Amino acid sequence: MSNELLIYIDGKYYPRSQAKISVYDHGFLYGDGVFEGIREYNGVVFKLKEHIDRLFSSAHAITLKIPLTKEEMIQAVVETLRKNKMKDSYIRLVVSRGVGDLGLDPRKCPKPTIVIITDTISIRAADAKEVGVTTMFSWVRRNRVDATSQEIKSLNYLNSVLAKIEANACGVDEALCLESNGCLAEGVGENVFIVKNGELMTPPTSTGALAGITAEVVKGLVAKLGLKLTVTNLTPFMIFNADEAFFTGTAMEMVPIREVNKRQIGTGKPGPITKRLMAEFQKVIEDPTQGTKV
Repeated sequence: MSNELLIYIDGKYYPRSQAKISVYDHGFLYGDGVFEGIREYNGVVFKLKEHIDRLFSSAHAITLKIPLTKEEMIQAVVETLRKNKMKDSYIRLVVSRGVGDLGLDPRKCPKPTIVIITDTISIRAADAKEVGVTTMFSWVRRNRVDATSQEIKSLNYLNSVLAKIEANACGVDEALCLESNGCLAEGVGENVFIVKNGELMTPPTSTGALAGITAEVVKGLVAKLGLKLTVTNLTPFMIFNADEAFFTGTAMEMVPIREVNKRQIGTGKPGPITKRLMAEFQKVIEDPTQGTKV
């Protein structure tokens, strides 16, 4: 019997080596579709309902009608994890426009394609939570909110890929993306928070940033700890002179930022508020009531 992971494609399961979609799928041809990255911790899918809600919101924004209900989608994710006997995993849920022709017209795609992959992911160094990561502002600006905005978690991530290429070429861990007016939007796949004089700040989604699931959890923890958080535009100057800074994201989780464009942030080490929030976040992801049991 094969030990390959099983991949869900349109209601059927295929071994990883045999899991394929058509080259005429508009997700492949044009990046026409939406996706979610989701974490499973110890047999509990963290904030699964919230991820599914966001998936459907992204789909609505591009007039993509998902052929499953939210409840059916949740069950499909859970069943895929069960079949793969996974207790700690990273889930990639993709809904593309589906098979069409070589033209752009979405009307030529009669049925969306749904793919669920349950695997693992590693996008940061093992000691990143302890020492922080280095970053830089990329020349690649975030798309405007009236274009292919990162508010929609679409399959078109070329904007982020270009910024990541630059970060790699410059020898830093991650890139920071500015919006068209020069204010901070987010990382290539993470939300950003800074701390100044004991207060937290994070950019609004009007900069083109995705409304992060992890970011919302952190905002709740900030309120729980009695700290002040302001959603406001952040300039490069503000992050250069922050006392602390950190990323949040499903794949990244919570990671301190120690450097931006060779400017040390605070002491160059994870700050007290960041460490406190990270400890509280760890408690949340270990709480089985914060997700859907497999």
